[in-house]
Amino acid sequence: MESSNVAVVVGVGPGLGAAVARRFAAGGYKIGLIARREESLAPVAEELRSRGATAVGSALSAMATMPHAVVADATDPASLAAGIKEITTKLGPIGVLVYNAGSYQPGGVLELTPEAFEANWKINCFGAFLAAQHVLPSMLARRHGTILFSGATASRRGSARFSSLAVGKFGLRALAQSMAREYAPQGVHVAHIVIDGQIATPRASLTASRAPGPVSPTMLDPDAIAETYFHIHSQPESAWTFETDLRPSVETF
Repeated sequence: MESSNVAVVVGVGPGLGAAVARRFAAGGYKIGLIARREESLAPVAEELRSRGATAVGSALSAMATMPHAVVADATDPASLAAGIKEITTKLGPIGVLVYNAGSYQPGGVLELTPEAFEANWKINCFGAFLAAQHVLPSMLARRHGTILFSGATASRRGSARFSSLAVGKFGLRALAQSMAREYAPQGVHVAHIVIDGQIATPRASLTASRAPGPVSPTMLDPDAIAETYFHIHSQPESAWTFETDLRPSVETF
């Protein structure tokens, strides 16, 4: 088995995506960042650069403040293919893929437009399928690799007015199950992490407490979640986790 020290996070923002990138960078991994918007990538790329992490450079010369990121749409096959190709060209074969992209539009089935429903499904599920297709060949060739999917409470339970999230997250979980059963014997560790609760992003924390400060006990600390991601990736083949669920101690379930 030949390992790779390149980790790619698809779906980067100020919360969990940034925390996962930080944790793998601290673990000695070269980091590739993918998101649809420059403003989501810029602070994360700058932080990694200040910490001495190696990340992939953008082809957009105007993005001098965030040279360690790739703007790409995970739901667009050509856009995502170009982004992952750029990372592979710059850093080498990808050893860890974290699919963290997600989207949710509240509304009942009679309220959602077909376009909104499809768009949410594409972000929550279809993009994961595309990303996996791009990284699997080199992982299988090396008989080594990790693919981690960020799930949600909606991965297991469809609640009222949550169909736009639940359908995609149910599908993501099914994709993860099928991939784990198919590729684990070939050395690729696929895992699905159910995040049961609200993640404390800077915006969410401010909304909850009205002032910056420690993470509320009712919310999940993104750095603590990222530690679990890194632990799952680091597990020996004799004891692999497929699925785990994370929630604050006060969360009912």
